[in-house]
Amino acid sequence: MVHPNYAKVAEPKSSGIKVVIVGAGFAGLACAIECVRKGHEVLVLEKFREIKSLGHFGSNVGRIFERWGLHDEIWPVCNHLSQLTLHDANGDILTVQHFEELRYGAHNYSGHRGALHEILFNFARTLGIEIRLSQDVTEYDENESEAWVVSNGEKISADLVVGADGVRSKARTLVLGYDDKPKSSGYAVYRAWFDAYEQGVDKDPLTKFMTENGDCFHGWIGPDVHMLTSTARGGRLMSWVITHKDEADIEESWSFPGKMEDVLKVVEGYDPTCRAILSKAPSCVDWKIVYRDPLPTWISKGGRIVLIGDAAHPFLPTSAQGASQAIEDGITLAVALQLAGKENVRLAVQTWEKIRYQRVRKAQLFGEQVRDMWHKKKPEARGEEVEMPSPEWLLGHDSEKHAYEVYETTEKEVRENGYKLPELPAGFERGW
Repeated sequence: MVHPNYAKVAEPKSSGIKVVIVGAGFAGLACAIECVRKGHEVLVLEKFREIKSLGHFGSNVGRIFERWGLHDEIWPVCNHLSQLTLHDANGDILTVQHFEELRYGAHNYSGHRGALHEILFNFARTLGIEIRLSQDVTEYDENESEAWVVSNGEKISADLVVGADGVRSKARTLVLGYDDKPKSSGYAVYRAWFDAYEQGVDKDPLTKFMTENGDCFHGWIGPDVHMLTSTARGGRLMSWVITHKDEADIEESWSFPGKMEDVLKVVEGYDPTCRAILSKAPSCVDWKIVYRDPLPTWISKGGRIVLIGDAAHPFLPTSAQGASQAIEDGITLAVALQLAGKENVRLAVQTWEKIRYQRVRKAQLFGEQVRDMWHKKKPEARGEEVEMPSPEWLLGHDSEKHAYEVYETTEKEVRENGYKLPELPAGFERGW
């Protein structure tokens, strides 16, 4: 039986719960939007940072965007890919994987991260959500009855503080009691996004196929390397991303400048098409993929400060689920607060973590498995053995509906048995 509040919008501020969200990325905005839809009062604090790269949302979040009425805004700025053609390092085709427009009853949305973010940001504003920019949050704290932050010298209190402030989260320090350090994953990513026509992609015999038949998607797989490239806006805009072995141990960054000569070294001896595509980019980003050990909890000791998104659980790019899982966090938290009520915020938070923890970890391990499938594939692997997986447990999930379905039994378990940290699934000890 579907919960009566499922997919419905509550009266403004009807729950009496005030939420302060630190960070206006995808996690923070989605949490803010759904909190308002569930009747909570919301303030978002953002230390503005521009992000320019490719963003992807699986159908597990596509159904949320559609429920919010954003499909007609988002769809035009996305690339529309009907298939992925995967090649080996010599250029021979390994498989042609066809995509349906709807997957498990909802759309996937892939496009420029900045364009997708702008749509969510503007939508949040239309809902009356207060978003303060240029905020420097220097303190997080809590007591029995409230939590607060200090931002630009001002103390701001709420029933709950949500740290959605990314991989270098200040909120994480409070939850852990120490500043955990990132570790090298052994891999790095070069990525670029540019105008294909301005860079002559349409004129080069080796690359013009990327612009001739609308949006297209190709990949090349070699030993410990995979390269993906796609076009959007009918072949006008191009992006590529190439993942490779890299032992450098540096701080996470979306904007570390890459050197094209280093990029081209990765594909020496490969299909000449790879070099031709990569060299068209006027510049690129060098993103060292680091990881943090999975946190034992995303909740502060007092239970009124929580972490969501990358602040709680960074993802490998090969999962294509980092932003999607961040949004699921926010959706589920908003529902949990609504069902628990103002007097039970800490119980709501504990129940929320119990609902989310295992699913997030399973999705993280999925990203590792996809990377290993490509980087360690057997030379004779073809067809389904190298296709990008799209499991129903991951992409067919409706986080709002699921939260309503399991909240009561999960909350009862927390109340009756006392709150216990979620058990880590198999694979935890490997990191990712």
